[in-house]
Amino acid sequence: MSRARLRDLGLKVGTLPPGPFNAITDVPGVKVGYSTVIQDSPRIARTGVTAIWPRGREIWTDYVFAGTFSFNGNGEMTGLPWLAEQGLLGAPIGITNTYQVGIVRDAITALAVRDGASQAFHLPVVAETYDGWLSDIQAFTLTQEHAFAAFDSAVGGCAIAEGNVGGGTGMICHEFKGGTGTASRVVVEDGERYTVGALVQANYGARDLLRVDGVPVGREIGPDVVPAHRSGKSAVPPPTTEGSIIVVLATNAPLIPIQCQRLARRATTGLSWVGGIGANGSGDIFIAFSTGNHVGQNDRISNVKMIAPDAMTSLFRAAAEATEEAILNAMCMAETMSGRDGRTIHALPLDLLQEVMGRYRPERRA
Repeated sequence: MSRARLRDLGLKVGTLPPGPFNAITDVPGVKVGYSTVIQDSPRIARTGVTAIWPRGREIWTDYVFAGTFSFNGNGEMTGLPWLAEQGLLGAPIGITNTYQVGIVRDAITALAVRDGASQAFHLPVVAETYDGWLSDIQAFTLTQEHAFAAFDSAVGGCAIAEGNVGGGTGMICHEFKGGTGTASRVVVEDGERYTVGALVQANYGARDLLRVDGVPVGREIGPDVVPAHRSGKSAVPPPTTEGSIIVVLATNAPLIPIQCQRLARRATTGLSWVGGIGANGSGDIFIAFSTGNHVGQNDRISNVKMIAPDAMTSLFRAAAEATEEAILNAMCMAETMSGRDGRTIHALPLDLLQEVMGRYRPERRA
C-alpha cells in the first residue's frame, strides 16, 4: 500500500477544521524547505536539514514574536537565551541531526551574510533529534551547502513533503519509522480566522504507548505483528524508545512573546495524545512564533496587537490538534528504511492502521 497522510486514509483526529493544505504552510508567509541525504558511500547517511522561514526573506528586517517550551530537556535548540530575553525571531529556523546542529547554525549566519542581512550579529535557532541508529552520525555528512539548499528551496502556500525528508530522514517514532510531519487548524475569534500550523521532527516513543484518536494502535500492531527493529548484527541494541521530538508552531494570530510561550506549551498535549510521555532521555523542545505583528529592525516604536487572554483557548486547542496530526502524518508518510550495519526500521502499516481504527472508531472516518 502506498504511503498516504492520515486523512487520505479516511481517518481523522480532533474536531477543528484544517487549513487548505493541512500544513504549517497554511500560515501566510511561512515557508519550508528540505535537504535530504540518503547515501551508502563513502559512509552511510540517512540525514538532512529542515528549514522554516517564519515570513520568507523579510524575516531579516521584519521580526516575529516567539516563545519556547522544554517539556524534557535532553536535547538542543540554540539561540534560546536571546529569544527568552527579547522574544523576537529575526532569522529562519533549522532542524537537523544531533551532531550537526553547529554547522546548520553557522550556515544560517553565513546565509545572512550572503544575503546582505543588516543585523549586527546573529544567534540562530537550530534544533535536533538523533538519527544515529540508521545513519552513520559520526561521519558528519552534512555541509554548509546542504543547509543552504534547504533554506534556498523553501516554499509556502502549498503542500510540503513529509516522512523521510530533511532533518527527519533517519528518525524513528514509537518503534516505527518516524520523520517530518505537518498539520494545521483554523479557528475563528471575533469574526477573524486564524491558522495554527505545526511541523514536527518525530523521533521518540515506545510502541505500546502509540495511540491514534485514543485507540491503542501500538498494542494492536505490536512487535509480534511488525518487528520494532531488525539488525544485521545480533549484538546491535535496538533504538531507544525515549528519543526526542521538535515541534515548531506557527500562527497568524497576533500574539506577544508570553502568549507564544503559552502556545508552545500546548504542543505537549498533542504529543501526549499520541503517546509521548517526556521520557528521561527524550529531548522534547517546542517553539511557537506569531506573524500577526510586525516589528521592524530599525523601528524605535512598534505598534503591536495581542489576542485577548480568553481567546487563547481556541488557539491552544488548535496547537494540540495540529501537533497530534503532524506526528501521525510523519509516521503515515514515512517509508521503511534500512541503514547502517544492516539495521531496518519498518513503516507503520497503513492497511493494518485502517483495520484497527475501523474496529475501534467506525464513526470517525474522515
